[in-house]
Amino acid sequence: MVRDLLSFAVVAGLLTIVPGLDTALVLRAAVRRGRRCAFATALGVGSGTLVWGVAAAAGVSALVTASELGYTALRVAGAMYLVWLGISMIRDGFRHSAATPETAEDHSREGLFGAWARGLGTNLLNPKVGVFYVAVLPQFLPEGVSPLVMGCALALVHNVEGMLWFAAIICAASRAKAWLSRDVVRRAMDSLTGMVVVGFGFKLATSHR
Repeated sequence: MVRDLLSFAVVAGLLTIVPGLDTALVLRAAVRRGRRCAFATALGVGSGTLVWGVAAAAGVSALVTASELGYTALRVAGAMYLVWLGISMIRDGFRHSAATPETAEDHSREGLFGAWARGLGTNLLNPKVGVFYVAVLPQFLPEGVSPLVMGCALALVHNVEGMLWFAAIICAASRAKAWLSRDVVRRAMDSLTGMVVVGFGFKLATSHR
């Protein structure tokens, strides 16, 4: 069991550090809303990952991936959400913000739940996360161990690695706060992240299993 956990940790770790949508969302939150909202977004992403992992271990994700209609419905819903989210970010990027870095940090408390929900929704509406778990988890399920228990343990390992990676990104952004918090940089970050998110949405809409 320990060997399988360590082997999965290597695979999940490599997947975690590859730049993607989750990383872009957390970095954007760190730049625009401050450290608290960035960690809330990261927790939302981690919560979604944990839900997918537990669902895969319980066989729920297997049902989704086995059903063409279920997969397509989730894929279209996720794509629409990502496109809407990306357009909202691009729109924010063109707005002139008079908020200072300190003000953004002070008001971040008011949007902690929203930041968490954004991270959670982005992850849950991406069926490819479920496909990943359904495809990978069976390879790391040792004999004599409950698949549900082992699946939850593997999902937790992935979650912890993701949070450590996000924490490193948030701390790095905090060190460069003076430069990243400049209005022109923040608006550019919003626009760039928004385009990335819209791109992910279109990719998800046109992708197959």
